[in-house]
Order: sequence, then C-alpha cells, then structure tokens
Amino acid sequence: MGELNADVIVECGDTRPSFGQVEDIVEDAEIVLGSSGAITACGAARLGARVAMVGVVGDDWLGEFVLERLRERGVDTTHCLRRPGRRTGMSIVLGSRGDRSILTFPGEIGRLAAADVAPQALAAARHVHVSSYFLQYDLWAGLPGLFRSVRDRGATTSVDPNWDPARDFGHGLPELLPLVDYLLPNEAEAVRIARADGVEEAAAAIAARGACAVVKRGGDGALLHHPDGTVLTVDAPRITPVETTGAGDSFDAGLLASLLTGGDLATALRTASACGALSTQGRGGTAAQPTADQARALAGTLTVTPPEGPLPEGQGREKQ
Repeated sequence: MGELNADVIVECGDTRPSFGQVEDIVEDAEIVLGSSGAITACGAARLGARVAMVGVVGDDWLGEFVLERLRERGVDTTHCLRRPGRRTGMSIVLGSRGDRSILTFPGEIGRLAAADVAPQALAAARHVHVSSYFLQYDLWAGLPGLFRSVRDRGATTSVDPNWDPARDFGHGLPELLPLVDYLLPNEAEAVRIARADGVEEAAAAIAARGACAVVKRGGDGALLHHPDGTVLTVDAPRITPVETTGAGDSFDAGLLASLLTGGDLATALRTASACGALSTQGRGGTAAQPTADQARALAGTLTVTPPEGPLPEGQGREKQ
C-alpha cells in the first residue's frame, strides 16, 4: 500500500539549477516508474514474490503509464484506483555525482485511505508493506485498524517512512510502531523518528517500541535491531553506482522477499544489501533490480556481524 507516481530522473553532473530565465545543459534525463511503493513491489516481484499493489493515480496518461509499468513487472494492479479528473503525482529527481534532490508534485500520492483498501486484498496477503508513510496523510487515521486486522490473521507488516516534507517525523508513526513488524528507514529518517542522537540509539529506541528497526546506511551498509535484542550489521557491496534512485526500496524488497521465503534475519539482511546495491546499476528505480539468483550470488559475499562496542542497557546480542 502506498504512493504511485512517475519519476523524471535528471542527471545534472556539475550543473546546478539557476533561476532568472537561465537554461543549462544536463547529462541525461528520463521518465520512469517512480514511487517507493511501486519500486518495492517491482523488486519483490523480480525476486519471485507474488505482489499486489494498492494505490491511487489520476485518470491522465501518466496514471496509465504507472499502472502499465507495474503490470509489465508482474505486479497485480487490480486494487489500484484511478480517480476521474485528478492528476497522477510526479517526482523530479535531480542527481549529481551520487547525491540527489527530489521535488515532488503530490497529485493523488497521499489520497489512499483505509476505506479504499479492498478487504479481499488484505485477506489474501501474507505481508502488508506501506511505503512513504509521511506522504500517506489520508491513510494515517485508518492504518492502525488495518494493521491490527492483518496481524490478527497472522500476517506481518512493514513500513518504509521515507522523508517527511513537513520535517515533523511524527504523524502517528511512533504510536503505530507496536503494530509494525519491520520499520525500514534510512539513517537520517531513523534519528529523526526516534528523536535520537545517533543511529544505534535510534534503532534501539524503535525496537523498544516493538518494531524491528532495519536502518539503511548507504555505503556503510545497514543496521538491524530486533525487539528480542538481536543486533546485526551488514557491510555494503563495493559497487560504483550509475544512479541511486530507489536503492532503498530495492533493499526493502530484498529483505521482505527473503523473510517471506523462510530466510533468517542474517540472510535477509545480506539479500537486502545486495538488492539495494545491484539496483544502482541502471537509471531509475526498477531498471537494474536483480533476480533471485543475482541477489543470492552477491549476498553470499557479504558479512553480517554484531556491531562493535556495548549495546544499550538491557539489550542482548545474538550471534548469527
């Protein structure tokens, strides 16, 4: 469940946007499938999972573009909604030598409400993932009830919060954490959500609320802190990126697909790190997403270890 939009990927190189009727030349530009939710869905489907997407688009050509790209990747769009007279969201991703800035026109991105989610979609799911929580403002009020019903059936849940444009990093998320099996922020998001001074403190605080914190740290790999006290880190593959849009979403897909096929936490963390890295070998979030065999081959070269130094008071350590 989450946002649906297209991305305009612009590789600026050394060029910086200027106002004042100035025109500059950039290195590359392309319109591709965007949105954290769609990229995660496509990545999981690429790994062999059966995936359905629930989201909202407008009835414009861009909405059809988004849904068609999902279907091409094997994602079930039966439960996606097209709103008459409304516009599909779009993000302008300005990349420069591995860094990026994102400008988003929301359109229908935040207009998915709990009442829009078909009961049969939830009933069929073993796992429910919500992307870009802070953009899903129409979903905030009803999501706790949806997650309770999902967990009552024995299914699991996850949330990738992504960045909060309002810079608040609340909006009911701290109260939702006891109903979240896996929270999947990056480092900057984690410390703001937890109101913490560092990533280890943030992960521990999230785990204390009942969610397994899996924090993406880019070139520094990832950190997992489970509510049972398990703390693991994984290194990042040494791969030169072509373009990094959606790498964190492909990480999510790898983690969830691995867990749902019986992988333990260490295996899932390796697979996630491999998927995130391999996805950077093409432009846009889905162009270079790996197959299960490709992810498995790279994951086997990665090391998962307990982090160095003492854990927060009261936390244990489990070897993998």
